[in-house]
Amino acid sequence: MRVVERDGVAAVSQRRVAAEAGVAPSAVTYYYAAVDDLLVDALTRVNDTYVAALATLPDDADAALRALAGMIAVGPERAHVMAECELFLLAARRPALRPQIERWNRAVDAFLAPHVPDPDDRAGVCAAVDGLFVRACTEPGLTVEEVYRTLSRLVSRNGRAALR
Repeated sequence: MRVVERDGVAAVSQRRVAAEAGVAPSAVTYYYAAVDDLLVDALTRVNDTYVAALATLPDDADAALRALAGMIAVGPERAHVMAECELFLLAARRPALRPQIERWNRAVDAFLAPHVPDPDDRAGVCAAVDGLFVRACTEPGLTVEEVYRTLSRLVSRNGRAALR
């Protein structure tokens, strides 16, 4: 992820990853036959973190949305989130990455299901979550409170009145 954070996803190569890790290029090619394999592994590791975090959010809608807002509006970790977003967008061109995008979508859907029962409404809120991650990349000053207010309004308008 450090290469993607610093130089962008287009800069990822087995040689560059080996240099970053301080190992011989052959060590990287032994485990990753192609660059796509590196990218899938990086996205899987990112996804593991986010999916686990979603699964541990509180049951209380307000507390859960505040915690999710904290995951989105990351401040000093912005470069990392930008790298993650680049990997997510790359899935449009690299089918090997798509299973991880589907996994993320299922995790967000499962998190929102108790709060937004209608699947169509929930799909819209899920899309907004993804959009807020992108917005956090392009607006460095985006605050947790701003993200929380957006999420809260979307959930209260499209789901149960738990947040009103």
